[in-house]
Amino acid sequence: MSLFITEQIDYEREIIDEKNYLILKNEKFESFNESVLGLGLISETSNVMSAICAIFDLEGFTNFCKQTDPQLSVPVFLSEYLKWIFNEIKQETMHKHGLNGYALWHDLPILIKFMGDGLLVIWNTKNIDEIYQRNIIHSMNNITMKYIKTFLPKIKRMVSDPPSALRCGISKGNIYSVGNGNDFVGPCINLASRLQKLPYLTFSFSARGFNIENGWKEGVKKDWLIKTFNIRGMANQELIYIKKDEFDKIPEDEKVIFGEI
Repeated sequence: MSLFITEQIDYEREIIDEKNYLILKNEKFESFNESVLGLGLISETSNVMSAICAIFDLEGFTNFCKQTDPQLSVPVFLSEYLKWIFNEIKQETMHKHGLNGYALWHDLPILIKFMGDGLLVIWNTKNIDEIYQRNIIHSMNNITMKYIKTFLPKIKRMVSDPPSALRCGISKGNIYSVGNGNDFVGPCINLASRLQKLPYLTFSFSARGFNIENGWKEGVKKDWLIKTFNIRGMANQELIYIKKDEFDKIPEDEKVIFGEI
């Protein structure tokens, strides 16, 4: 993405129909096209990639931006938050520190895209085995919990009424490159976005492609529940995993939105 910026040199005065107008010159006007998206040659054939997609979203960010003089608070928050989450992704990825580098629980993401109040995070699963893929779920869940436990107490000393929680939805599937491969589209990205919006929850992931039943030990699986959920426009009974402790806190009459299998 690049900014479309006009400067004084791009304008001139011209008489049109006997009236004096300030006009934007032809060359600058015509340069406003799809190239400003920074995607390269969009007509390029799309490449398919198997990926894990995570969408992070800050709960209450819109209201946070409505406070008095947000131009003073929002840059402080975003600066601290983005530094923090990149560092946390590295910390959660790192298993052991060697002399010349790091042994990893899983690969680092190939793409992180800022989307206003959210982040799209993508891993290429081509060379990641099932264990490493499940490790990504653990890592991202840990980050949502650390937001409340470590980041929120710190940022509350710097800005007023910051976003109260960090939500995350994860899904796995094929994605398709756009242009020169600087961006991607695909149903699993849409699904991850829907999952991070599930009511009462901060974390959930689609069961598609994750061998949880045979992959996680019983001591780990006990902390999770498998449910179905109606993802409007995508799946009537999408199999999802949610955290048991979060489900237990949902009012009894609201739990019915999550179906049994």
